[in-house]
Amino acid sequence: MTVFSPAQPGQDKSLRPVPWRRLGWVSWRQYRVSVVGGAVFLCVVAAYLLVMGLRIRTGYASVASCPQLGSRLSPTCTTALMLFGGYHVWGESTAAVMMAVPMLIGAFAGAPILGRELEVGTFRFAWTQGAGRTRWALARIALPAVTVTVAAAALSQLFGWFYYPFFATGDSALAPQYFELTGIAFAAWTLAAFAIGTLAGVLIRRVVPAIATAMAAWAGLLLVTSVYVRRHYQAALSIHNGGHGGLGLSPWLISQWWTGPNGKVITSENKIIALLNHPQRGYTQWTTYQPGTRYWHFQLIEGGWLLALSLLLIAATIWLVRRRAA
Repeated sequence: MTVFSPAQPGQDKSLRPVPWRRLGWVSWRQYRVSVVGGAVFLCVVAAYLLVMGLRIRTGYASVASCPQLGSRLSPTCTTALMLFGGYHVWGESTAAVMMAVPMLIGAFAGAPILGRELEVGTFRFAWTQGAGRTRWALARIALPAVTVTVAAAALSQLFGWFYYPFFATGDSALAPQYFELTGIAFAAWTLAAFAIGTLAGVLIRRVVPAIATAMAAWAGLLLVTSVYVRRHYQAALSIHNGGHGGLGLSPWLISQWWTGPNGKVITSENKIIALLNHPQRGYTQWTTYQPGTRYWHFQLIEGGWLLALSLLLIAATIWLVRRRAA
């Protein structure tokens, strides 16, 4: 419940509007339970990443101290490799779960910000307290948006530290299952989820349906970006098994195919399996990929357009609040 005293009919209209500090304090009073719950959730995730990250790095140090794999391995090194392989499976599972964190943070934080007051009708009282619709909406959106973005940025740095040994042993940071969990992309996707949830709350005016809609919209946007959009940020490179050079450090493999002596693409799975086991003269394997050196270039591109999209969605939310009839 907003706590400003009601405006009186004969009140002097030249009075200054409610200060931003007081608006922010009211927002904090209303959503402090949600903030504390979110902080506890993030602390649990961070503690898990820290504890498991230390174990993974210890296992990686044991593997790195072993001789090259081509030589005879001692029982200790064999055990270390098996243990690190188990950690790798655990790390991939953690990455799969982490994919949902931006959606959960953004949707559950964004949809109720304005949607709850629109649902229960308290917005009518809030609009009479000298704040104005625009200031009322901004006071509720700005601080949570900054908070979830900063928290997500810190969490992504911790995940990058947690997963670094696997990146060092061949996993590509450009791969879709890891790219949006590191760098600035994780924070950008969290902010986008928050902006989508906020807009959904204003459009639907029901918190639970708005959360579900925001999750579906965010997941669809992520799927389209990962499968179709991201690979076109920069033209992919191609190499064949008869060329010179290699793929470089931890590339993102986009596609592979075989061509026969006549240059036509081979579509038979049995023929491809036979070529993989026993390469033949005249047959060429082609690989399309994005070099690992483009990681930060792609991060800046994706973070930039997600930030622009989030600001547009927040602007649309405020515009809808201004036009909504009381």
